[in-house]
Formats: sequence, structure tokens, C-alpha cells
Amino acid sequence: MLSAEEISRYHEDGYLFKRKMFDSEECAILFDAAKRDKEMTDNAVKRNDASGGVTKLSVWNHPVDDVYGMFSRSEKLTSCAEQLLEGEVYHYHSKIMLKEPFVGGAWEWHQDYGYWYKNGCLYPLMLSAMIAIDGATKENGCLQVLKGSHKIGRINHGSSGDQLGADMQRVEPALERHELVYCEFEPGDVFFLHCNTLHRSAKNTSPKPRWSYIIAYNAARNDPLWDHHHARYVPIQKVPDTAIKERLWEKMEPNAKKKKYNRQEDRGDRTADN
Repeated sequence: MLSAEEISRYHEDGYLFKRKMFDSEECAILFDAAKRDKEMTDNAVKRNDASGGVTKLSVWNHPVDDVYGMFSRSEKLTSCAEQLLEGEVYHYHSKIMLKEPFVGGAWEWHQDYGYWYKNGCLYPLMLSAMIAIDGATKENGCLQVLKGSHKIGRINHGSSGDQLGADMQRVEPALERHELVYCEFEPGDVFFLHCNTLHRSAKNTSPKPRWSYIIAYNAARNDPLWDHHHARYVPIQKVPDTAIKERLWEKMEPNAKKKKYNRQEDRGDRTADN
């Protein structure tokens, strides 16, 4: 559970690091599962940045009984999201972002709510929880945020390569007024990001990959106004924190054969990411 000081810091800064939320054994399970997941990599879609660099990501709406579902439905992670959003949350979508060595493209300045708003979510009662699969550093294109920029409110977004980027007439003065923070973190750390915080990432110019698992949560009371390819409210079936180490998904009635990944390129979706 988060302390009152941590919750206050999140609301003041627009983000929060929770270091070592998952231990080395849990991290190894996630790393091994992701790196061996051919279905995930086969379903990855490409997103070009403004200069033509390419990043890949795989997206799904509903957590099934697999290793990713055990993380996104874990008691400790969902409880933190509920503390920060002050009430029940549900799984809006998850994604694995694949920023490969030397070729992984940049993500332009954006807010997640800049496009979730267009999906019918009336209020910015949403956040992302990012878990590093590989360590995130400046060299391999870690996330950059503008501290406190969530207080600006939603900024209009438009096309930037294959992505949606925030209006630079707003971003440029924000860069002058808000501290730029490089978000370096290790596997096991969780980074909680307010949906209105401006963020970007640079290209990966290093020989090391940067894969990240990102879970988006929406407040249950913020159920979208209309149907969209991202999920409406479905109660989370939470699992105990022991589920990952116990490989609980191997003991469950399998539902992982359900159609999972969203081929968003077929929908013309140019949603940006981290």
C-alpha cells in the first residue's frame, strides 16, 4: 500500500516511483515470459516517429489467465491504482512496448488523456503503471516527464508521424516552466503516471533493448461515454500477490486462448505510447 506522503507526491508531481514492488524472482518470470512470447511479438504493430524511427508495441484490452494478467490483477498493483484514483479501478488496456537496440524510435511529447479523452473518457481519472522488463536508462531511451505538467490540463493532440503528439504551442512554454525528469528505473520498479502528465522518450541509440510492460487503469466511475476498442468497465478479478511466484495461471481453467491482442493498425489507431 502507498503511504499518505507517496499519494501526495503523485498528485503534486504527476507521477510516482514505487521502487522494488516486484522482487527478482517475479521480474525473472516476467522477463522470461515476454522474451519467449512469439504470439506477442507476432502481433506487435509498428509506430513511426516524426523522423521515421520505428517502435513496436502489442496491445490487449482484457487480462486473461497468463503471466501478464497475474501482474495487472495483482492485489498490490491494483490497490495502489485504487489509492491514487481514489476508488475502484478497472483494466483499461495493457501493452508491451518494444524499443529495440539502435533502431527503437522516439515517442513525441504527449499526454495519455490527450487521446483517451477522444475515446469517450469524460474525466482524467486514469493512470498508467509501467514495469520495466529491461532496465530503462537515458542511453536506451527512457521515459522523460515534465514534473507537475498534469496541472496544465488536457492539451489538444494532432498527428506526428504515425503518432498523436501534443500541441507544441503548449508544450514549448511547458518545457520552460516545468522540470524535465529522466525516468531511469530497473526491473521490479513500478512507475505510476498521471494521464495528463506530459511525457516523451528518445530513440534507443544503445546496444541494449528497452522493453516495458504498461498497464492502463481507469476509474470505474469514469466508464466511457461510448463504445471504443479499448475496454469499458469490467470488474477486475484480483489475484493474491503470491500468484506470480506460484504460477497460478498454470492451475486455472485456461482462458488465454481467447482473442487477446488488438491489431490497432487495422483501425487506423495512431495512439502514442511511452
